[in-house]
Amino acid sequence: MFRRDYIVRMIEDMTAMVAKVMTLKQERKTTEALWEVDELLNRHFRLNSRLLNSLSVEDIIDMYHLGGVIESDKLQGVARLLKEEGSIYAGNNNKEAALFRGMRALHLYLYADLNGADRGLLSMTQDINELLQEVQAYRLPVKTERLLLAYMESVGRFGKAEDSLYRLWEQGEDMSVAGAELYERLLLICPVELEQGNLPLEEVKQGIQEWNRLNVINEESNIL
Repeated sequence: MFRRDYIVRMIEDMTAMVAKVMTLKQERKTTEALWEVDELLNRHFRLNSRLLNSLSVEDIIDMYHLGGVIESDKLQGVARLLKEEGSIYAGNNNKEAALFRGMRALHLYLYADLNGADRGLLSMTQDINELLQEVQAYRLPVKTERLLLAYMESVGRFGKAEDSLYRLWEQGEDMSVAGAELYERLLLICPVELEQGNLPLEEVKQGIQEWNRLNVINEESNIL
């Protein structure tokens, strides 16, 4: 009961904050908009923007480990506020600050999703899609790309999962086992679902052959 009441209040407060921030952004009141986000961070998470943005994403995640369980809905709440803060900086043409917060928000959202967060709570799926659009011109950190691979597979976007696999491989990550296991799981999925996930069965089979070929080449180069 307490958790549900807390979440209801958090959603209500965030909805009101987003509406207020939107108005402030339109009025070019950047400082006031940032204050609104900071105030909500303090009210619900006992954080402020300076502290939040000085911590690593791993440190932030550790703050929401409670008895071996991730407080995933709180984590996605923090991600939502980081995303909103990034949008304020973007509206003020501070692209570096916006990108920094967007990358961190994406990582936290993905981690929360993969650890049981309610996808309908704060429009998480939509927010993830928007963040991916915002950072598409940049290379994701390896730790975030790994989460993205798992996320794309979990939501049935198999073509995107394969794309993540190859981006990790291109960055020099040892993905030989993970890649083989991904393709094994894909073979167990019905062709209709694969088609809907933008990776038809024939492409999965071709992908297995290509993945095996690349790993043979990689093994041979290591021997030499």
